[in-house]
Amino acid sequence: MNQKLTIFIASAAVLAAIVGCERAPSNQAPTVPAPQPTTSASAKPAATNTTMVLIRGGRFIMGDKAQADAPPHEVTISSFWMDKYLVTQAQYQKLMHDNPAQWKGASNPVEQVRWSDAARFCNARSKAEGLELCYDLKTWKCNFAANGYRLPTEAEFEYACRAGATTAYFFGDTPSKLGDYAWFDKNSGGHPRPVGQKQPNPWGLYDICGDLWEWCNDFYQVDYYQHSPAKDPTGPAQGETKVVRGGAWRFSAESCRSGYRYNENPGYADVCFGYDIYGFRCVRNAAAPTGQ
Repeated sequence: MNQKLTIFIASAAVLAAIVGCERAPSNQAPTVPAPQPTTSASAKPAATNTTMVLIRGGRFIMGDKAQADAPPHEVTISSFWMDKYLVTQAQYQKLMHDNPAQWKGASNPVEQVRWSDAARFCNARSKAEGLELCYDLKTWKCNFAANGYRLPTEAEFEYACRAGATTAYFFGDTPSKLGDYAWFDKNSGGHPRPVGQKQPNPWGLYDICGDLWEWCNDFYQVDYYQHSPAKDPTGPAQGETKVVRGGAWRFSAESCRSGYRYNENPGYADVCFGYDIYGFRCVRNAAAPTGQ
């Protein structure tokens, strides 16, 4: 695997060759005011609780001019709740009665999970809290109107990761401070690390870059940004791979850029194990109640 993750346009076939085969109590949330534009890194989310952060909606410039498949463009995002941390092995084990991770540890992020595993977890979490399920496990389509848990869209992930910043990283244009916020190839020690050990980004999200690539809901399409909706884009209607964002423990600092795009086979069928570089966190619509 190329540690520098130079700019690329990857097809499903190339990705399969590079990465390999895949693995097969609700309290009322604060009332969310109308979304307000967010344009600077000093802006803060409106509210937090013990497990999720309320990400206030707004406009931002999505993309990375250094990447051929990510031309900068303006996007408006509605407010949503996002997990503070990557889903841990303890959380995954409790709901799914399984721990597929290679690097065992209750507070370690669960890895070796496919996109389909993450979608199943979202439904199980929703069911446990009496919420409407977001995913149809036959078609794998997401009901974005449901009040349950789902994976973030690619636009939601980047908006939350940037935390109002317009620079390459949420802390600046160079990776000199990346070690304060992320686990990547230069400081991870060759394996994923427990969640929450580094500083959070300005909006209170831990490990939003580094540690594990995070599954997004969207199918990947190389030219999607050229015709995506300006408000709450949810990705192409179909595709062969799903977007992953944020970089990972054995990848370079470049992959941790806020606008960096990568993608992988979602693994709908139970054929083989995924790699220990993929994890996820959940989001929910802001108008719905959220767990404490």
